[in-house]
Amino acid sequence: MQRKLLLLLAAALTALVLAPLSSTAVGTDTTALRNAVTVAGVMEHEAALQAIADANGGTRASGTPGYAASVDYVADLLTGAGYDVTVQNFTYDQFVLNSSAFERVSPDPKAYAEGLDAEYSPMDYSGAGDFTAPLALAGGITIPAPGGATSGCSAADFVGFPAGAIALVQRGTCTFRLKAENAQAAGAVAVVIFNEGNDDPNDDRLGVIAGTLDPPQMSLPVIGTSFAVGEELYNRVTSGQAVTVRVAVDAETITTATANVLADTPTGRADRTVLVGAHLDSVDEGPGINDNGSGTSTILETALQMAELEIEPVNRVRFAFWGAEEDGLIGSQHYVDSLAKRDLKDIMLNLNFDMVGSPNFVRFVYDGDGSAFGVDGPSGSGRIESVFADYFSSLGLATEPTEFDGRSDYDAFINAGIPAGGLFTGAEGIKTPEQAAVYGGTAGIAYDPCYHQACDTIANVSTLAIDQMSDAIAHSTLTFALTKSSVNGTDKASNTAKEKMAYHGSRLER
Repeated sequence: MQRKLLLLLAAALTALVLAPLSSTAVGTDTTALRNAVTVAGVMEHEAALQAIADANGGTRASGTPGYAASVDYVADLLTGAGYDVTVQNFTYDQFVLNSSAFERVSPDPKAYAEGLDAEYSPMDYSGAGDFTAPLALAGGITIPAPGGATSGCSAADFVGFPAGAIALVQRGTCTFRLKAENAQAAGAVAVVIFNEGNDDPNDDRLGVIAGTLDPPQMSLPVIGTSFAVGEELYNRVTSGQAVTVRVAVDAETITTATANVLADTPTGRADRTVLVGAHLDSVDEGPGINDNGSGTSTILETALQMAELEIEPVNRVRFAFWGAEEDGLIGSQHYVDSLAKRDLKDIMLNLNFDMVGSPNFVRFVYDGDGSAFGVDGPSGSGRIESVFADYFSSLGLATEPTEFDGRSDYDAFINAGIPAGGLFTGAEGIKTPEQAAVYGGTAGIAYDPCYHQACDTIANVSTLAIDQMSDAIAHSTLTFALTKSSVNGTDKASNTAKEKMAYHGSRLER
């Protein structure tokens, strides 16, 4: 009898020990919050954002009435739920492109088509001007390019450059702004930067460059072209043809007022703040219901349900809704810049959710430890990655890593030494056959065919993606809200990230 009791006791103790171990993939019991954050609740906010856009010219871009109404919608709901809400107003220099033209005047006149899916596109913060002049080559152009072209990256690439000419430069290694500045210093009146042309599986090195020169606005026009356009022009010049082109850009920067919305839980340790963020603005071209109404609506519903369940976090949770992300991550950077050093140390980590409802989705998790792409976040970012990966694994759902490449609001936090991570369901990238076999959907088309377009409406959102991602967002938010262990940052920028990030928001810097 005694032996039987001992065996029963041992079995019970084993069960008690194994129970938490078997749930370590999920960790904290987040069931109640995950059940409360429903697809219907998230889509109610998506419908509200769609209605706001419909009533305001089809857009919710920063600086527009549609964005102001989005701020009011989010702030009012969070205030009513008991959060300490701050609307952080700020201004920034917004780049406005009015018109542009790019032509080969001679020989064989040709007008090139503008657009990222066409032949050329003016770079953000390009200067204004209309110049017709001979085309001259910068040094360092390599065709075909093996990758890593250095064209235009040093003054030596412009030795003997004819003043008053338009410079043709190849993409590669250094920033577009540095190339343009070197060309300008050599006397160029405009700059044409063409894509590199090598086969890079992680980046489009063939299509039109979607580039930014970053503020302040330059004083000479700068455009980006496809590799094919640049290669043709290069071949004409090197074959001895006298090529004349016209580059015209009508653009300006306008001081624009916008805002971030910050909502704090009334309880929780302020010195271990969990910052959960998503950008609130759309592009000018559309309502942005996937990009990024999906992230906005999901973290908003998570916040509201945490309040409804009367969850008292161990660590303060700050829900942040960023403005002017689409103009170059302006709102999140403004927020980080506004914090004193002590306040920065109080942020334990940043969870970033930018596009979590893509119609042809993949479950992407940011590569916090750098094991997949060699670009790691500050210390602690790997732990954030593992929380997401373990959660999805516990449900038998596959995930893929995605790179810290500078395309979203984690950028400012990584550069401040704050651990970061998050989820992403894909933008203009093309789904592979291998991904379609794992995640469903259609190979050979974009994860979001309506990315940055007028068709990014509520009809563009996958409720299956919302269902899966909202549960993971609720789980991660509550896991870190309740943790008593630290997620250590470095107080220094991630060196690998700083060196390798090619984007500033949705626009390339190099």
